Amino acid sequence: MLALLAAAALAPAVTATAEAPRLHGHPAQGAGAGAELEPGDAHLAEPPGLAHAAGLATLWEALWHQSGTPTRLVRWEGPVRWRLSGRNLPAHRDMVMRALNAVSQETGVPMTEAGAPDEDGATEGDGSAANLRIEIVPDTALEDRQPCVTTLDFQTETRIDAARVQMRERDVYRCAHHEAMHVMGVRGHPAGHTVLSYFPVKVDALLPLDRALLRAWYSARMRPGMTPFEALPVLAGEWMALQPDAEAAARVRDRFFSDTVAEMRAYAEGRGDIPAIVRRSGKATEEGVRAGRGEMGYFLGVAYLEGATVAAPDRQAARHWLERSASAGNRTAQARLAGMR
Repeated sequence: MLALLAAAALAPAVTATAEAPRLHGHPAQGAGAGAELEPGDAHLAEPPGLAHAAGLATLWEALWHQSGTPTRLVRWEGPVRWRLSGRNLPAHRDMVMRALNAVSQETGVPMTEAGAPDEDGATEGDGSAANLRIEIVPDTALEDRQPCVTTLDFQTETRIDAARVQMRERDVYRCAHHEAMHVMGVRGHPAGHTVLSYFPVKVDALLPLDRALLRAWYSARMRPGMTPFEALPVLAGEWMALQPDAEAAARVRDRFFSDTVAEMRAYAEGRGDIPAIVRRSGKATEEGVRAGRGEMGYFLGVAYLEGATVAAPDRQAARHWLERSASAGNRTAQARLAGMR
């Protein structure tokens, strides 16, 4: 699960000055859906190496908040200093460190323990400098059927300033890698072969799609604040690198892009819907879905303006979608539209 603390938040429906909708997460309980992990439900993903659209769908779904709102890309722009506290720490420290080391290795973001000596022998002090706090809480803590939660703190939807993770003691094993993905800024709970899934096939290590997702998320091609359509081609590039047949993968990618844009046009117009796995989570709200429609109009405008995910730039289509979003009160769309005049 992921919670968000932000001054400028995901979208109008999920803005927060205190706490915005949370990303519930861990492999067994999924992302805040509250569903128990069922190994037999791992039918939602593709086998590694197959040029099948399920992998692309998983990457696309990772860009959706469980409230039903598509999100921009947020990530750490500096080192992470973590501090572990709570119950029975010797029993859980190794698993927590394995998860942090795994995401650090894929992203290149340094992770050091606050208060521990760094490579030069200097220390961070008593741990107060930590920007990632991880707490092992009693099994009776948190909400019902919610084994763990991550809260991201950011002033703008671009850069993570701090994060906090809480995991029930009995669920650390299945939560650690799931929450580590949320810590790095990935807010979705997609279907597929990923530890972010509500129904994962593996919970104690990153899977190939997780690693591809993190590599793309922190690649030089990504920019903080990117819209989903700007981020999707970068994510798809990492997916394609896993495929044995580049030509077949390119055809699958192009068809997926075309279908996704068409589905999101319908969604923005009020005719379509959010991804099925987001509905299945049980956390989508009508407010979130409604706000997401307005956001998607802006995202489509940017996509057509920049030629991102769509076949080619189309200034007329860009203007149409930006005007539609601006008329619904989207201030970012209003500003982008003013820049086109």
